[in-house]
Amino acid sequence: MAERQDKAALVSETRRRFEVEYLPDKSDKYDSRDVERLQQDDKWIENYLIWRHDVVDDTLKMIDESFQWRKEYTVNDLTESVIPKWLFESGSLFLHGYDKEGYKLFWFRVKHHVRDPKQQLEKKKLVAFWLEHYAKRDHGKPLTVVFDMSETGISHIDLDFVRFIVNCFTDYYPNFLTKIVIFEMPWIMNAAFKIVKGWLGPDAISMLKFTNKSDVQEYISGEYLPPHMGGTDSFKYSYPPLVDDDFQTPLCENGPITSEDEHESKEEIDADTKETGELNETQNLNQKKMNSVEQISKSEETDKTEIKAKNAKKALTTFKGSLLHISPAEELYFGSKETGEKKCLIVLTNVTKNVVAFKVRTTAPEKYRVKPSNSSCEPGTSLDIIVSLHGGFAASLQDRFLIMAAEMDQSSGAGVPELTQFWKEVPRTKVMEHRLRCHVIESSKPFSLTLKENAFNIPAKTNEDLHIQLTHLLQINKRLQEQIDRCLWFQQLSTVLSLLSVTVVAFCFYLMYTQRS
Repeated sequence: MAERQDKAALVSETRRRFEVEYLPDKSDKYDSRDVERLQQDDKWIENYLIWRHDVVDDTLKMIDESFQWRKEYTVNDLTESVIPKWLFESGSLFLHGYDKEGYKLFWFRVKHHVRDPKQQLEKKKLVAFWLEHYAKRDHGKPLTVVFDMSETGISHIDLDFVRFIVNCFTDYYPNFLTKIVIFEMPWIMNAAFKIVKGWLGPDAISMLKFTNKSDVQEYISGEYLPPHMGGTDSFKYSYPPLVDDDFQTPLCENGPITSEDEHESKEEIDADTKETGELNETQNLNQKKMNSVEQISKSEETDKTEIKAKNAKKALTTFKGSLLHISPAEELYFGSKETGEKKCLIVLTNVTKNVVAFKVRTTAPEKYRVKPSNSSCEPGTSLDIIVSLHGGFAASLQDRFLIMAAEMDQSSGAGVPELTQFWKEVPRTKVMEHRLRCHVIESSKPFSLTLKENAFNIPAKTNEDLHIQLTHLLQINKRLQEQIDRCLWFQQLSTVLSLLSVTVVAFCFYLMYTQRS
């Protein structure tokens, strides 16, 4: 609590001093949108402070430099239409995949980069576009930069461009870099990267990871590495459209929606073709269906009640969008195979005066079932979405969910055909998008997810684990003590031998002296 208060005090001091010391004289050098954001966004200031080790003077200098840079490059106005199309088509820079810690990968395919001073400004704006695009989309979650230097040579070296990329992370985007993975750097470029190390500074040098085909998977799993890097990712860059996460429609609770619709249609056709003599059999079948639906509904209500009971014990964060408020705001908590937490609840609240259509997509459709994954929410109401892991699958830090929402006309229906047609026709500019990432609890669940009816009932498995860990620590301690004892014994032995050696030498000198006398 004290640490949080200290951080809040630093944020307040930084904001106050910026407004007093910098804003009056340099307001024309800043974009008013950045100034407004600084006045409202505590997290943004916190990131600046983290990147400058909570030194307010250094933080203010970084804010000043980054704000001037943002206005110079018109960062807030960089859109896909502003950047020349051929730059996107070149495939030298793009976002795709995640590292093993769940951080987004920012790829620089060096072999596709051609050094040309006339195009340098546009290329730098492309870098700024991608960084700003991701920062706004994923709330400033850090990136991992990958320099893919396979098939490159001296003709591809462009230190000015590399320095710009490095400066973006060291000076302009605070706390936005986790590591720089350099793949197969040619020996001829060693001298060039010694210069790059100087630009990074001592704190960021530790983020440099030089890799090749044999060890790159220490940082990035094979599923997000192309074949030439030893991976299995079949992704091929192309433009248009703009490269994004490969979000797909997940399974609903009882399988894909389209399959359900087809199944129902087939049943209706079969029922129509049956002879009237089979009426009783059809009625029995319908009765079974109704019972099954009732059982499923009861099961869903039970699931929602259990998940709500867990979530109610912690204050969920909420993303406040223009159409929907979404809880949780950023992360869905799943357990590993050992901890076993398989379901999460997403709560959508319609804050408009119209019906809002929504659909949920995921980067791992084979893993998850979502109920409902494509529906609508009435004005002023809330709706629960259950996300559950399917079969023996486990959640991964790389998994993402995309919630898309758009307002519907009151006259439009909300059935499956109407929703399908609506999503085909709605302009992309009217669609609200929000992304959620997965958080995997490896060893123990958060307090809010593990607390049962008896808050003091500690599971037996936890006690066993603690006992095993304690035994293991005692064994390690015993081995260390034995090693220390051996070291002490050798030290004593060495001391005795040294004294004996000195005594023998002294005795020899004594004999030599007496013989001469």
